[in-house]
Parts: sequence; C-alpha cells; structure tokens
Amino acid sequence: MGQNSMVAATQPDNIPSLETTQVHNHIPMPSSLVTPGDVLKIEQVAHGLKVQTVHSYVEVLAYSPSIIRVRMDKNPLGKDFSYAVVAAPEKVATTWKESADRILFSTDSLDVVILKKPFSIAFYTKEGKLINEDVASMGTSWIGNQVTTYKQLQPEERFIGLGEKTGNLDRKGTGYVNWNNDSYGYAANADPIYSSIPFYIGLHDSLCYGIFMDNTFKSDFNFGASNNRFSSFGADGGEMNYYFIYQKKVADIITDYTALTGRMSLPPLWSLGYQQNRYSYYPDTEVLRIAKTLREKKIPADGITLDIHYMEKYKLFTWDKKRFPHPIDMNKELESMGFKTTVIVDPGIKVEKGYPAYEDGIAKDVFIKYPDGNPYTAEVWPGWCNFPDFTSQKGRDWWADKVRFLAGTGVDGIWNDMNEIASWGNKMPFNVLFDYDGQGATTIGAHNVYALEMARASYEGAKKSFKERPFILTRAGYAGLQRYTAIWTGDNRAEDDHMMAGVRLLNSLGLSGVAFTGMDIGGFTGNPSIGLFARWIQIGAFTPYFRGHTAVNTKSAEPWTFGEEVTEISRNFIGLRYRLIPYIYSNFYQATQNGLPLMRSLAIDYSFDDKIYDTRYQNEYLFGPDLLVLPFESKEKFGEAYFPEGIWYDLYTGAPQKGGVEKILKLAYNKLPVYVKGSSFIPMQSLVQSTQILPKDTLILNIYKGNTDNQYTYYEDDGKSYSYQSGDYYKRDFVYDHENNRIILKKAVGNRNSIFKSIKLVMHGFDNKDHFSIDGHAVGFKKDFVALLTPISKFDPQGVANPLEGEDVLSHVIRNVSDEIVIDLK
Repeated sequence: MGQNSMVAATQPDNIPSLETTQVHNHIPMPSSLVTPGDVLKIEQVAHGLKVQTVHSYVEVLAYSPSIIRVRMDKNPLGKDFSYAVVAAPEKVATTWKESADRILFSTDSLDVVILKKPFSIAFYTKEGKLINEDVASMGTSWIGNQVTTYKQLQPEERFIGLGEKTGNLDRKGTGYVNWNNDSYGYAANADPIYSSIPFYIGLHDSLCYGIFMDNTFKSDFNFGASNNRFSSFGADGGEMNYYFIYQKKVADIITDYTALTGRMSLPPLWSLGYQQNRYSYYPDTEVLRIAKTLREKKIPADGITLDIHYMEKYKLFTWDKKRFPHPIDMNKELESMGFKTTVIVDPGIKVEKGYPAYEDGIAKDVFIKYPDGNPYTAEVWPGWCNFPDFTSQKGRDWWADKVRFLAGTGVDGIWNDMNEIASWGNKMPFNVLFDYDGQGATTIGAHNVYALEMARASYEGAKKSFKERPFILTRAGYAGLQRYTAIWTGDNRAEDDHMMAGVRLLNSLGLSGVAFTGMDIGGFTGNPSIGLFARWIQIGAFTPYFRGHTAVNTKSAEPWTFGEEVTEISRNFIGLRYRLIPYIYSNFYQATQNGLPLMRSLAIDYSFDDKIYDTRYQNEYLFGPDLLVLPFESKEKFGEAYFPEGIWYDLYTGAPQKGGVEKILKLAYNKLPVYVKGSSFIPMQSLVQSTQILPKDTLILNIYKGNTDNQYTYYEDDGKSYSYQSGDYYKRDFVYDHENNRIILKKAVGNRNSIFKSIKLVMHGFDNKDHFSIDGHAVGFKKDFVALLTPISKFDPQGVANPLEGEDVLSHVIRNVSDEIVIDLK
C-alpha cells in the first residue's frame, strides 16, 4: 500500500477550504429518499479508507496516484466484480489526516477532501485548485434501488465523451441514458442507441478530469439538463462505483482510463483496408462478381462482408447450400484475389429439433432462462430463438467452440450483430436470469454487458481457431469493449446530418477509449445522392474502420454504381487511404500502447480552445496526431473552418495556413479538405490494391516544416501473426528537433527488418534556400513534384482530365539503415 499516516483529530494543515452549504426552508424528505448522513466511523484499509455513515458504507481507494475509486452502498459492500476493469490497484503512497469536520486523503497527484457532516467528497490539485466536488447537501443518494451522485457544476464547465452518444461535442445542458438498444434507422439525435460506455471527461478553469461509473444497470447522466446546480450520474440498481481520474491533459485521462479497462490488441493489417458490404451479397457468384469488379476497376479493397443471407434460413453456424454450396472454395478464391471474408453472427439460436447448435446448446445448458427454468425465447431472423448466456464461462466456451466451424470454412472476421439483445418487439422481459460469472443477475443488471461478453466469446474463439489475428466487429458493447472488438455505429441513414452525426459519434467513442471505430459509408437505410456518397467515401478514408454498406431493398451502393465520376473520386480516396497505411498502422500500434484513438476530437489536443466547441467547428478532427480533417455536408459549396494553433499545410497542394484563425473555404465536390500539422511526419507507401500485396521497397517519409518539437513512433510487423509479442517487429522514433534545427530518425528497435529498403525524404514547406546535411555530410535535395490525387476526368467530348493538383517539394532517397540518422537543417 505504501506509506500511510494517521493523525489525531486536529485541524489538518493545507486542507482546502470548503464553503458550508446553506439549507433554507427545509422540507422533510420522503422516506424513499436516503442520503448517507454523517460520518460515524473511519478505518484504514489496503489502498485507502473505509468509511461508515449513518445510512451508507463507503470505500475511498487510491487505484493509482491519479485515480481514486469511490464505492458506496446502503448495505455493506459486497464482492468486488467488474466486466470492464481489468487492472489491479497499484501500490500507491498515500497519507490521511482527520479533523472534527473533514478527512484529507492524499496521493502525490491529488487531494481528496471528505466532509463528515454530512458525508460528501471533493477533489483538489496539489496546489489547492478545486477539480470536482459533490453537491454537499445531495452527495450520493438513493431513491429505492436507484442511486445517483450529484456533482456541483463549475463555472464554464464542459463535458465530453460518454461513448456512442449523439449530440454536440460539448454535452453541457443535455442528459443521456445508457441502455443498449436496437436502433434501426435512428434519428441523428436519438438516445440511447447501441452501446453503453459510462465514462466522460469534464473540463473547466484549465483543469480536466474523468469519471467512469462502473455500473451495468440502466444508467442516467445529466450534464446540467433542466437544472443549473449540478451534473449527475446514477443507475437503477447496484452500487455507486466510480473512478475519478485527474490528469493535466485529456490525452492522459484517456490513457489512464484504458489502463483501467484495457486496450486493443493489434488488428490484422487487412482490417485497415477498405471493406465492401451490403445486406446481402448472395449467391457466391455475386460475391465473386463484387470482388472481381473491385479489382477490374482498380479500387483497392481487402474485405468482403457477408450478411445473414449466407446462412441456411438464418441459422447460425451454417451455410446456405444453394446460395453457397462450396464456401471453402469461394473463400479460397477470394483469398487468391487479396480479399478476406467477414461473416455476421447474431446471438439467437433457432429453436428447432435436429439443428445441431440448438441441440448442443440444450444439452450443455448454455441458454439464458426464466426463473422457472425454461429457456428465454424470442423471435429474431430465424424465428423463435434461445440465447447463449455469455455472462457465464460455460456459455462463452460453448460459443468459442462453435467459432471453429467458421474458421474451418475460411472465414477471417466475425461481425457480432443484434447483440443488445435485439428481437422483434425489442422489449426483453426483466425477469430473465443470467449467470453473471457466478454473481447472478436479471436482465436489469446483465443487459448492458451482454454484447461485450458476446464479443469476448467471439474473440476468444477466433484466437483459438483462426490461424492469424482475427477481426472482430460488434454493434453493441460496454466499457472495455476495445479489448476484444471494433465497433460500428449501426443502422444509420443515407442523409447528410447522419454523416456528420457519425463523425461526432466516432470522435466521442475515441474520447471514451475505443480506437477502432467506423460507420456505414453511404448510410445503411435509404439511398444516398451522388454527392452524398462522394463526400462520405472521402470522409470514410479518414476513419479507423472503412466499410461501405447498405440495406436490403435499397439501390446498390458500390462506388461504381454512382457513375464514372464518383468511381474516380472513390478510387482516389481509397487509394490515398492505402498509401497512408504505414501512418495508419503505426497509429494503431500507439493505440495499443496508450489507448489514444486514431480518430481524435480536437478536444484531445486543444482542450481549452473555446473555438473547437463551436457547433460550426465541432466536427473537425485529427486523423492520427497530424492530419486535420474538415468534414462538410455534401451540398455545401463553402464551409466555415477553424485552424487550431500552429502551422498547417494543405495535404494536396502544400499551401501553408496559419493556425488560430477562422476561415471560409471553397469546397470541391471531388475533394475533402485535409491539412497537415507543421513539424509532423507522415509515412506513406506506394499504391497497392490489397494489403496482402507488398508495396515498393521505398518508404515515403513526408516531413513538414514547423516551429515546434515533435516525436512520432513508426511501427511495422508482419500484420497478421502474434510474433510481434516476442519481439518480431520494427520500430523507430522520428524526432523533429526544432530548437536544434534537425531531424533525427532514431535507431530502429525490434528483431524485424523493415520491408522498406530505402527511405525517400520528402520535405514540405522548405525551399531552395534551405540546405541539408545527413550524418554530417552535405546533401543536395532535388526539386520534386507530389500529387496525391489523380485528376477527375472531364466527361465531355472535348475534355480528358481536369488540371493536375500537387505540390513542389524537395526530396532525397537514403538507405534505410537501422542506425540513427541525423538530418541537419541549415
């Protein structure tokens, strides 16, 4: 536990002063409302303090120097169990002091002040600045089984994150519910939708903090909605169990949160390429036609995704013998063309005598049940179904074993759908029983974690059965889902506002510890206009999971179905995505190390710049740390943009742009505005049609002139196996040392050689007056021209193509030696 000290009950030194709460015109509380009351007893325990009040039992524990856990209940605290938190508490040096009216509990990062009459908590910096505090007269209270904690609203306080939530970047003045819901064709402002991540970040007075309420019951978050006193978070049952995280930067709060709840594993490289889907591609000849057309039209792609029509009458762990008579052969042919296959799975197992999965599930007793012992039955695609209990080890093991069937037919990815649980009627009874890993729970407590545990079972089964890293996708989930799966935003609409809402959903998921996210490009329901699809494919190229998808009974929505011009636009931006694979994969590696997302709201890096919360600019985001993406609706001819502090360069022309300014941009139908941060490194490769094809052996390292220091970690491995875990990788840091006017490619580490034999240094923002030396030797960089997009054809009898757009740069090719390389800028 580290050092703790107990001091006699005198006034402690340096405890921040708290104002006494004034209560006027006291109204008697109803007996159903219970507040903790005064502190009766304090006891030192491992990692912190145990506090007993008149009406509650409390633990205040130091999980790390920057994370304080608060557990409260009306009854003595029960067994500690979590589906989300995987980290054990650290050994933390703490101290505590007690006086007549308060307790001061401290780590080396923050102070926790516990008022005694009545019990409430406040968090302070070591300098005595208030970070967050309970409303002293409300604190944490109960109405029946419902428990809520009330936090005093601070002046100008903002709230961001909370996972897959619609609405503005700044959540102030709004409220949300966490209850995983099948939300077909949901409105762009609907709540709740599919997943629940009860973690948010608060900001005020140049301070930021995170609160993660680990409670799987239906929960409610109020960020000053319909009141001007408090923000609050609560649940319909269970303990009040929250983790308070204090760091000076939002990025470090996300890193701390993902230290608690886990981080993603490295995905297979192919899952970062373009994926083509619809509901549904069948029969097998249609699947192969789509794959061959992508290749014929030179549209890079890595995946084909099959929806429910691949199954025999929608029954899990089957293939339709008429539509897909030879799935192994089909998947081998797709593999030979550079495609991987992902198939959908739903949790419902059809109730049908003789159906192997059903008979085996009954025999092994894996289905959730009513209190009378009968399996819970609901109607979904196959008809009446039973549902595995993924909250039991037995149920997860059973499902993981069934995944062997998919692996045996050449499947590479598993798409978990309908796992809210969804069913016709969308109203699962509350009295269904779940094992909850031996704890026991009804629907009320288990509903929000069902999808998380289904994804876990699919992931664990795929790890055992697939020869390579699996790709796992889910529609629903709970905090910690990033350990097992990517997530997409469900059944969106083919509308401009949905496209922009999708951008904010992905940014919010990134703020909430989920790095691998996507949305259906083009919209799932309805038919996108030509302009909307063109814009969406451009934005999609700068999202972590890049999948085109549309529903049954809609028009086909492959890129070529929107005409020649959109085909060329799609080819340009999907191709640009593939050239950026080294940059994208390196940033996924970073997500495995620090939890930071590939797609980042500007609130991560520019947290206290008021402009980024302006609704005109709130959709802007960074793709990785260095690419500024400015998404706009498809019908807009001009767009308002805000450039944060620094120097920015137009990705396509290299034109410099000062930061800290607002600007109106003229928008082009065929091009998404993207800018590059000064002092950054953007590694790129030659264009390939699939990640299974090796690029040319020269890494193109784009270096942008800047006036700040920067460091970027470049990473490679084989993209498919787990050998990186035993050192089979190639990694090196790139350093922009502005103060000393030099660039350093640090010595490579790892047991693997780079696939690139040479590095082409491409210098952006420099000119002929700049001189360079490499490792002390003067080097002449040659004039070069870079064009990232192919001109769109002029579709008329006179024209061939529009003008070529590009940038004059300086370049030089060097051997990719593993030793340190120093480039001096004179």
